[in-house]
Amino acid sequence: MKRLLLATALIVAPMLAHAADAPKIDPARLSAHIKVLASDDFEGRGPATEGEKKAVAYIVDQMKAIGLTPAGDLQKNGTRAWTQDVPLGKFEIQGPVAAHVMIGNDHITLAQGEQVSIRAAMTNVDAVAIKDAPLVFVGYGVKAPERNWDDFKGVDLKGKIAVVLINDPDFETGTGDFGGKAMTYYGRWTYKYEEAARQGAIGMLIVHETAPASYGWATVKNSNTNVMFDIVRKEPAKQHPSMEGWIQRDVAVDLFRKSGLDFDALKKQAQTRDFKPVELTGARFSADYKVKHEVIVSKNIAGVVKGSVHPDEYVVYSGHWDHLGVGLPDAKGDRIYNGAVDNADGIAALLELGRAFKSQPAPQRSVLFLAVTAEEKGLLGSEYYAANPLYPLSKTVGDLNIDALSAAGPAKDITTSGDGKVDLQDLLVAKAKAHGRYFTPDPLPQAGHFYRSDHFPFAKRGVPAISVGSGNDLINGGKEAGEKAEEDYVNNRYHQPADEWKADWDLSGQAMDIGLFYEVGADLANSRVWPEWQAGSEFKALRDKSKADRK
Repeated sequence: MKRLLLATALIVAPMLAHAADAPKIDPARLSAHIKVLASDDFEGRGPATEGEKKAVAYIVDQMKAIGLTPAGDLQKNGTRAWTQDVPLGKFEIQGPVAAHVMIGNDHITLAQGEQVSIRAAMTNVDAVAIKDAPLVFVGYGVKAPERNWDDFKGVDLKGKIAVVLINDPDFETGTGDFGGKAMTYYGRWTYKYEEAARQGAIGMLIVHETAPASYGWATVKNSNTNVMFDIVRKEPAKQHPSMEGWIQRDVAVDLFRKSGLDFDALKKQAQTRDFKPVELTGARFSADYKVKHEVIVSKNIAGVVKGSVHPDEYVVYSGHWDHLGVGLPDAKGDRIYNGAVDNADGIAALLELGRAFKSQPAPQRSVLFLAVTAEEKGLLGSEYYAANPLYPLSKTVGDLNIDALSAAGPAKDITTSGDGKVDLQDLLVAKAKAHGRYFTPDPLPQAGHFYRSDHFPFAKRGVPAISVGSGNDLINGGKEAGEKAEEDYVNNRYHQPADEWKADWDLSGQAMDIGLFYEVGADLANSRVWPEWQAGSEFKALRDKSKADRK
C-alpha cells in the first residue's frame, strides 16, 4: 500500500498543479475522424481488404500531419517505417455449409447463421468433412488443475464433437471456485476452443445464451460466419479443432431432449466439480464445407513522440483500427460493418492523444501510439506486437488501451474493461477524483471484458495494462439513461451494420474520458515511476522477472 500511495503521489501531484493547462481534446476532431474511418467508403475496415489500405493510409497521413515520428519496422537504412508487418493466416468458407444432426430417423438441419454459426477452419485444410460424429456434453469445457476442476474426466473425445456452455461454472450462482460473476479466462470462447484441441475433439459447439455470452445471437452470427484470421502457426491443430462453432440454445435444448436428456438439469450438474461428460445418445453430427486459406500481411501502425531524457522507455497508447468488413446483410440489406464506436472512436482518440502530446514540451519518456490490426479476429495485431515488440516489453511502462467509448454524452464516472489488480487503474481512479468524477468497477465482470481487448496480450506478458471505458452515470439522465444507451448499443449496433457515425452524437464525454487518459499517460511519461501489478495478480510474477531492466 505504501508503494502504491508513493506512486500515486509522484504521478498525480505534478498534473494536479497544471490540470488547467492540460491540452483539451476536441469533440469535433474526434467526430471528423470517426466519420471518415466509419464511412461506407472504408468498407468496414476488414484486414486484407481495400478497406485496410484506406484505413492505414488515413491513419498514417494523420500521424504525419500531427508531427509524430514513424516507429514501425526497422528499415535497412536504420530508419523506421510507419507500419509493422503482421503476417496472418486468412481463412474463408467457400460455398454453402451443410450441417445436420441425425437422432434415430430424425434429420435435423442446422442452417448456417440461423441454428449454428460455424467458423472457417483455421487448420490449413481445404475442406472440412465430418460424418456421423458423436456429440458429447462436457459442461463448461474447463480443465483447471489449480482449482481441482476437470470437466472432461478423462473422456476420449477423438472423432467427437464437444458441446459446451459459455462463461464459467459460477455464472449462474454467483459464487464458487471461479470468482463468482466475474469471468475468468476459462469462460472465454477462445479458451474453450483451445481446450477442445488439447482434448483431441474433432470439433466444438458452444451453446449460445445471451446473458452468459454478454451479447445476442446477431453478434455471434456476424462475427463467426465472416472471414477468419489467425497468427501464423506451425501446428495450428494444437490450438484449433477441425470445426469451431456456436449453436442456438433452443436448438441445443431440442437435441438434448430428443437424446433423452434434460438440458437444464445437466447445466446445473455442470456447475459442480463432480460433473461427468454425457454423450447425447443416438445423436450423430455431420458437416461439410470448403475452406480457402492463405497467408496475408496486415499492418499495425506506430507513431511516437520521442522522450527527451529516457527515450528507451515507452508509455504505449493502443487501439484497434479494424472491424468486420463486409459480411452478411442485416434486415435492411446493409452488408457494411462500419464499426464507428467499435473502434473508429478509439483510433480517433489515439490520433487526438498524439496531437495533445505534440502540443506540449517533449516528455521525458517516449510515448508510442499503436493502432493494431485484427482485434476482431482474436486480438491478433496486439498479440503479434506483444510477441514481436518493436520496443522491449521490459522497458514498456504500461499499455493504455482505448476501445469503444460512449457517444451518449458526459458521465460522472469512468470505468475499465475488467478490473485488473494494477497500479494503472488506481492512477486512473485518482485522476478521475481530481476532476470531480468517480470510478465504477466493471459493471459486467461476467462478460470477461478484460480478456477481450488489446491490452490483454500486453498483460499476459507482464506489462501493466488497462483499457478505459466510459461511465454510465450520465450527467444528463443519470444511470438509467446511461444503461439504456449501453443496452441499445449492444443489442442493436454492436458487431452489426448499424454501428455507424451519427451527426447528432454528443462526444463531449469521450473528450473528457480521453483527457483523463492523457493525464495518466503524461504523468507516467514525465516521472521515474514504474507501475506494477499488485499482489494477487496472475501477471505480477511475469513482470517481476524483468525488474532488473528497469532502473
